[in-house]
Amino acid sequence: MKGPMRNLPLFLAAAGFVASAAYAQAPVKPGGYPAKPVRIIVPFPAGGAGDFVARIVAQKLSERIGQQFVVDNRSGAAGNIGVEAAAKSPNDGYTLLLATIGSHAVAMSYYKKINYDIRTDFAPISMISTATLVLVVHPALPVKNVKDLIALAKARPGELNFASSGVGGLIHLTGEMFKQRAKIDIVHVPYKGTSLLLPDLLSGQIAMAIDTPPAHVPFIKAGRLRALAVTAAKRASFLPDLPTMAESGLPGFESVASYAMLAPAGTSKDIVAYLNREINAVLQLADVQEKLSVAGIDPAGSTPDALDAFTKAEVAKWAQVIKAAGITPE
Repeated sequence: MKGPMRNLPLFLAAAGFVASAAYAQAPVKPGGYPAKPVRIIVPFPAGGAGDFVARIVAQKLSERIGQQFVVDNRSGAAGNIGVEAAAKSPNDGYTLLLATIGSHAVAMSYYKKINYDIRTDFAPISMISTATLVLVVHPALPVKNVKDLIALAKARPGELNFASSGVGGLIHLTGEMFKQRAKIDIVHVPYKGTSLLLPDLLSGQIAMAIDTPPAHVPFIKAGRLRALAVTAAKRASFLPDLPTMAESGLPGFESVASYAMLAPAGTSKDIVAYLNREINAVLQLADVQEKLSVAGIDPAGSTPDALDAFTKAEVAKWAQVIKAAGITPE
């Protein structure tokens, strides 16, 4: 895979915590900013991973800067309501967006009509964090690794199924990318959330899933599910013996739930530079890193330019997967 997606952790490390000189020299408080509370729109309900990340960052920014950063949950339409609200907000630095880059990149190609462009309607500030997905199978399936699974799927085309938490989401599209890269025929079974697919996976009605780890890890450790690989470019600290998909015979395979801070397009470069410096400083705090890592989330700062390149690469990648899978946009 070409470009910044080839090795996300190295890309972010190089572009992230050691920010470019231009951003390192950001003014202390450009024009007195912020002179009032700053709203961070989270386009998903409270309690989810994005909300968790946003609240940690908001609290630390409030402490460092001496002004309140307040989380505003605007859920609905797979996150599109909140993203559109942020895009239409004044570009004065007092409304930010905690974006899930992968999901919003998918939305660009999945929906027939969408009232924002994640590439042009926002000023990138910084990547915040990334989280891997994990490929799990029911233990009755006679496979020990990804190569075994691919061989079984090729021997039984159209017989094996995989679950996702909904049609058109990052998790579904990751499964479709697995089908395409492995050249296998497995059947997608959509559910309305992980909590609904999990019972069928545990009972063996569903053969496999590629999903966010937290709900599955207890069952993996109890032997009720078998984990085969993670989808990030590097191994996960909470399952260190588990190989990546790339290590398992699918070079370049990478899918992560990525969270980033954006502002409406046209926001002052001084404000963007200031927020970039402060966010990257927050992400280096030991307690922030510990809180994120316990939840299976890796802190991942970046420069605005690096985030912009990553976002454009994500849009292009998922557009290609959607087209190859023949998924009809809603």
